[in-house]
Amino acid sequence: MRIAIVTETWAPEVNGVALTVQGLARGLRKLGHSVEIVRPRRADGDAAQHRDGFDELLVRGAALPRYPGLRFGLPAQAQLVRHWRQRMPDALYVATEGPLGHSALAAARRLGVPASTGFHTRFDDFVRHYGFSWLSPFVFAGMRRFHNRGSATLVPTTQLGDFLESNGFRHVRLLRRAVDTQMFDPGRRCARLREDWGLAPDALAVVHVGRLAAEKNIDLAVRAFRRIQNVQPDARFIVVGDGPELPRLVRSHPDILFAGMRRGEDLAQHYASGDLFLFPSITETFGNVTLEAMASGLPVVAFDYGAAREHIADGESGRRVAFDDESSFIDAACTLASDRYMRRQLGQRARQSMEHLSADAVSAAFADLLGELALARAA
Repeated sequence: MRIAIVTETWAPEVNGVALTVQGLARGLRKLGHSVEIVRPRRADGDAAQHRDGFDELLVRGAALPRYPGLRFGLPAQAQLVRHWRQRMPDALYVATEGPLGHSALAAARRLGVPASTGFHTRFDDFVRHYGFSWLSPFVFAGMRRFHNRGSATLVPTTQLGDFLESNGFRHVRLLRRAVDTQMFDPGRRCARLREDWGLAPDALAVVHVGRLAAEKNIDLAVRAFRRIQNVQPDARFIVVGDGPELPRLVRSHPDILFAGMRRGEDLAQHYASGDLFLFPSITETFGNVTLEAMASGLPVVAFDYGAAREHIADGESGRRVAFDDESSFIDAACTLASDRYMRRQLGQRARQSMEHLSADAVSAAFADLLGELALARAA
């Protein structure tokens, strides 16, 4: 099949949507399908090394407010129609709900191309964290209209699928996420890196990986670490990632190690060299970092939704606490921090539970779903 993927975020940007979409694209190509990426042109001129060997159609974009380096695509329906008339795709996957995504759905309908959408981000939750709670129902309604224009809306968890269906989303389909268990592996633990962190051999390394933004609830992880630190003063908190909250966090917490953005083996080493992973976000549709931490052999403390609900057996492969119960989150973090044996047991089981999540199986399921949509449209 010839498949077009429309996304407003792509490598070298590091976020859950970009990495998930890139993984799906690579999986389709590995299966022998022809894949075209439609995305905004980057401000840096789109260096060739960022293209990853895919056919691409670059459209006009603009900077995303409060997120330097991220862009959204401007409306491009006429350009897409002209382009796809010359090289008609069999199916379309629209990963983001911005102006480019709306243009892609309109172009697909005009050309009769089956289009699926991906529900990756709870923008209705985001607006609450930026002081616009009154907008949340309107944002959610807009997202529902967007996704219902497609032939299928792909979600990573049954919990999210049930929620969307109960709120008027049609044609919701489950497409599970995978994790690279060769990249994210406990064997990448590095004594030298831990020394660089200023850790004694038996000291505790608490790790967080993610975008540093208001909606990610990072302050809760800091509060949990401070409680841990009261008992274990030689513990260190290593925060991997970048975002608009970074300057404030650096000013307020000079003793925390902010490692910045990490990629590939470097990122995998940061996971595996930790002892406990805290994931306090309450705005995720999934949370890929949960799987990466588990594959790296770390016990994870997270709220009971998204990836944690799907993959953490509470008390066996990590800790899952009631949604938005901050007191229980801190208590769970402190309990694991104080019990080395429990951390080791939960980390080992977390790793074992990840070994069946094959990227090849997810790619095959994605290709089958797109093929099914293409056949249905042809019929």
